[in-house]
Amino acid sequence: MNIQIIKHPLIEHKLASLRNERCHMPKFRKLLNEIGLLMTFEVTKHLETVDIMIETPVANAKGKKLKKDPVLVTILRAGIGMLEPFMQLLPNSRVGFLGMSRDEETLEPHSYYSKIPSQALDSPVLLIDPMLATGGSALSAIDFLKNKGLKDISFVCLVAAPEGVKVLNEKHPDIKIYTAALDEKLNEKGYIVPGLGDAGDRIFGTGDDGDL
Repeated sequence: MNIQIIKHPLIEHKLASLRNERCHMPKFRKLLNEIGLLMTFEVTKHLETVDIMIETPVANAKGKKLKKDPVLVTILRAGIGMLEPFMQLLPNSRVGFLGMSRDEETLEPHSYYSKIPSQALDSPVLLIDPMLATGGSALSAIDFLKNKGLKDISFVCLVAAPEGVKVLNEKHPDIKIYTAALDEKLNEKGYIVPGLGDAGDRIFGTGDDGDL
């Protein structure tokens, strides 16, 4: 499988707290941000650098800088919750958005919005969404980006299900998947088991008492 499970004691510790159903919204957001920061180091390892010369207070020195800043693309709405830590460490990165909603009966994704910077055509792209469940939304997003001419795409999620990984690997074997955890399976409703519930609802505080 073309997947990298990012193992780190701090990620595992924080992820356990994040999964807990008693982890309320403010703490959930904070933990998601902290895990995202820890994941960013591994996710960006493949980025190319170029040599530069700098002046320190005492001498000239060789250094390195990113050859190209990656473009960050997040899948609405839950992807917004993982966007901030990547923007913190990649402040020069442009940001794109893809609106995807899931039909709760068919579990099929539907696209309703897109805004992708033109720089994504010749830059590495990090496609961000906390959950890789059925793979439907990720697959639709990758199809959309490739149809626009984007080539260097990596998919970043917090938790993945084997079913979703299988779908992405079969349809897009060139896409590297980064995740903090590969869980057991999907249930009959298409939720990851053990998972962490609906990431969007837990990030934004919706769903608990019903929506308007």
